[in-house]
Amino acid sequence: MPNATQHISVCICTYKRTVLLRRLLEELGKQETGGLFTFSIVVVDNDHLESARRIVTEFLAISPIRITYCVEPRQNIALARNKAIENAGKDFIAFIDDDEFPTEKWLWSLFTLCLAHNAAGVLGPVRPHFSHPPPSWIVKGKLAERSTYDTGHVMDWRQSRTGNVLFRKEILVGCGEVFRPQFGTGGEDVDFFKRMAKSGYVFIWCNEADVYELVPESRCTRMYHIRRALLRGRNSLQREGPKVLSIAKSLIAIPAYAFALPILFVVGHHHFMKYLIKLCDHAGKLFALIGVHPVKVRES
Repeated sequence: MPNATQHISVCICTYKRTVLLRRLLEELGKQETGGLFTFSIVVVDNDHLESARRIVTEFLAISPIRITYCVEPRQNIALARNKAIENAGKDFIAFIDDDEFPTEKWLWSLFTLCLAHNAAGVLGPVRPHFSHPPPSWIVKGKLAERSTYDTGHVMDWRQSRTGNVLFRKEILVGCGEVFRPQFGTGGEDVDFFKRMAKSGYVFIWCNEADVYELVPESRCTRMYHIRRALLRGRNSLQREGPKVLSIAKSLIAIPAYAFALPILFVVGHHHFMKYLIKLCDHAGKLFALIGVHPVKVRES
């Protein structure tokens, strides 16, 4: 039976998002535990200027929750995540992004399902929270939405992310560098789950463990989605290597999508954007294959 001696370290990696970090800490302060576990927070400031220190200090003054604050001056999300793990406790680790905020039963839902299924870890949905009314093509194309599954669904590593996850820290024993620095612009989490799957660890889905991600106006532009797709394609090649089948698929997909785009533009702009983004995913992979990187930095 679970008991309150089990502890969850909630890890947050942040970079110059002080307002969002404050809101996240406030919402974490409302978490329900049901007396089943305790939790603390690890904040890793990925800014050498320590922009998050004041927010953490102010929260500590009004909250009984223990927070460990540390700095990873090298701006690299994989290194920041590794720093968080170094400062986490021994039982369970949860990751949530600094531009997200959880519902009150977030940790409770992840934790109880993890124990009930004796899983290595549990992932949950990240649902969009728009700061302003989004363009219709974003809504119709569901471009801000992520896939969801039935509770208990066994996750494929390709479906897995760290924006909303809890896992047992013991699975990290012997895995070496948990998040690999060469994925510093993104994809470090998918690479992690790929290696965990190869080691035989099972992760499941909890559709009740909701967190919400802020979608600002800057993420509701065509250029944002195009740049993100190009970078995603680059990272996929870095993660999987230049596999012949994958490259062949991209070589076929790019002209097929390019041919369809004028038709889709007439049918509906949301269809046009959806497949333009798919085209850019494949193009990013081929650009990386020949050493061309049109997008080098991940946009916040």
